[in-house]
Amino acid sequence: MRKAIRVAAWTMVAAGIAAPLLRKRAPAPPLVTQAVAFGAPLGLAVALPRSRRRDLAICALQMWAYVAAYKTPHDDEAEQEGRVHIDYPIAIDRALGLGELPSRRLQRWLSRSDRDGPRWHTLDRVLAWAHWSWFMVPHGAVLYVMWRRPERFARAATLTYAVFDTGSVFYWVAPTAPPWYAASRRAGASGVRRMMVEYGEDFWGEGWDSLYSVFGGNPLAAMPSLHFATSLMATWLLADVDPLAGAAAGAYTATLGLSLVYLGEHYVIDLIAGAALAAAVRRSEPRLAQTVAGIGRAVANVGRYAHGAG
Repeated sequence: MRKAIRVAAWTMVAAGIAAPLLRKRAPAPPLVTQAVAFGAPLGLAVALPRSRRRDLAICALQMWAYVAAYKTPHDDEAEQEGRVHIDYPIAIDRALGLGELPSRRLQRWLSRSDRDGPRWHTLDRVLAWAHWSWFMVPHGAVLYVMWRRPERFARAATLTYAVFDTGSVFYWVAPTAPPWYAASRRAGASGVRRMMVEYGEDFWGEGWDSLYSVFGGNPLAAMPSLHFATSLMATWLLADVDPLAGAAAGAYTATLGLSLVYLGEHYVIDLIAGAALAAAVRRSEPRLAQTVAGIGRAVANVGRYAHGAG
């Protein structure tokens, strides 16, 4: 019986790793494939005894499932484009910008071009790299908490990945276009450049397309901004552990917010929604912690039995 449980757990892990890779060819509905992907972290929690390495592997499997949740709505591009929301963020941001989109105004004020194309200056480079470095920030914050305050690691991981997973639900239910996408489809957003891609092509050259293909995957996942939401959560988590680290994360999050709007990647309302999402997850922590703790105890009991410890 115990061996059967371990085999079943490893099967869940293997299936969860494979599901995102096979999702375009699998006959199962996308929600079923996604559920299998999110089963991998639970399977590993049973398959291996608790250790720091196992905890980190569980986080990696959780993000593997999230990436699939982020990309899957765009697997059927025509269907997604038929449901995409374009107009309401333009209307809200024009109101916030007192008649003009903040992205367009910032690009007019701060960007430089001549007859040969864009002229990149220090601010452009700083803001582009702030955007690219985001991939390390939420996970780096979780790792920092594990290092400085191991007893708070589970809390940090739970809150961080709850933001990711909750945000991905909106990408399935209400795909929303960013400013650069809307620029070619609505007059209200015309003139907004996708400066991150322009600079990426200039900086990385021929390597840009392959690099971007790894990190891209769903251009209609703008609302809410998980870039901003997860960075804000990282700021709060780090501030609870180390005020200096929290201040550095706060400065980064503010820079990232400017970057996302200036580069044409997000509307201001996307950032506001991202901040609201992070705040809602943080506010729900007592209830969330109770639920996660209950699931954790049940999984731990199964794991102890499977390994002969109970």
